[in-house]
Amino acid sequence: MKIDETTLDKIAELARLDVSNPAERKQLLGDMQRVIDFVEKLNEIDTKGVEPLIHLSEEQDVLREDVATPGLSKHDVLMNSPVKDSDYFKVPKVVDKS
Repeated sequence: MKIDETTLDKIAELARLDVSNPAERKQLLGDMQRVIDFVEKLNEIDTKGVEPLIHLSEEQDVLREDVATPGLSKHDVLMNSPVKDSDYFKVPKVVDKS
């Protein structure tokens, strides 16, 4: 398959790419053509009898029991805060009302 200017324009429109620079267009055409050539080369390989690869390894997930453990108390957590207000952390304002 040959990538031409029309195909490049269609792909650029779908991908919302600005390819108005002639040097970038030439570079992109070459890159896209190399990708297409590589995929066509892969299509030439005989894959009869080859099982599809579903997982990269035969290992299974090793899961542990989900056991609830006691957490830190509110007092202990707030001890680490540089600025606090009774039961809450105080942080700088990050939302502007304008």
